[in-house]
Amino acid sequence: MQSAFTNPRLDAREGRVNVAITGGTGFIGSHLARALVSKGHHPRILARGLNHRDESIRSLTNAPYTPVSLSDANKLFGAFQGCDVVAHLAGINYEPHSGDFYKNHVESTVNVIHTARKAGVSKIVMVSCQRARPKCYNKFYESKWEAEQLIRASEIDYTILKPTVVYGKNDRFLTSIKQHLDNGSMIPTVGLMEKKFSPVSIDDLVHIVLAALLEDKLERQTVNVQGPEAITYSEACKRTAKVLKKPCVMVPSLVMAQFSKAQEQERSSKEAILTRTLIRMIADGDQAPVDPCDQLPGDLTPKSLFNDEQIIRALG
Repeated sequence: MQSAFTNPRLDAREGRVNVAITGGTGFIGSHLARALVSKGHHPRILARGLNHRDESIRSLTNAPYTPVSLSDANKLFGAFQGCDVVAHLAGINYEPHSGDFYKNHVESTVNVIHTARKAGVSKIVMVSCQRARPKCYNKFYESKWEAEQLIRASEIDYTILKPTVVYGKNDRFLTSIKQHLDNGSMIPTVGLMEKKFSPVSIDDLVHIVLAALLEDKLERQTVNVQGPEAITYSEACKRTAKVLKKPCVMVPSLVMAQFSKAQEQERSSKEAILTRTLIRMIADGDQAPVDPCDQLPGDLTPKSLFNDEQIIRALG
């Protein structure tokens, strides 16, 4: 379906596609920016400038970095001008102050949609969260769901991707496991009865985002993104310990105990690695569907196993 705001995207095989990336210095955004540059495109990296886990992304060749708040409509309009598509990845994983999830997920998405329409952007590709849903007593999930609904109701073409736990270089998931192992061999489980989840490689997720941005795939679709193998948190920790050649003893623990530990880290660090959102995602698992979603085609289905090679690449 063609958007009412006609600004046809270039065919990736014929020319360069101009992509603005909100949250461009974050984990997913930085990987996406590098992938776009490697394919000859010139992405615009937009961010508040608060993420410092990958400083080199700010000086990436052919990917201009613009510090911008998504609440600054004028600056955002300037950043979106001339762009064919927007990869909307901006968001937060924990809430320093009450209302921050709503502000950073819902209000920012309102501004992105309004400004994208004004700038003539023809499509928005949003990365949400697999368990995002309404009325679930979790502000992160609820705010992500509201943002999804805004995108779906807009007149701009869209793709919404709902990944489970994503891992890769500069992630939170494997980095938090490594921190546990560096501090000793005993790691608390996330719950006494662990649920399985299917972690997805950042490379597989970026592959899907690129298809939606550059090839007009997944038009007006909402899709879940899961890895090919369902494992428990304990299994993930043991595999990581094996790669790092460190001992690992999993200690049964209540989910609330992990929440408390994560909350401590959120309060003591501006860039917390272990967050309550991550704990909730692991505790929930991803084997029970939340809402019906469109299916990924076979060529976009994640295939990277959570194995030694992937762990080494992520932590190397």
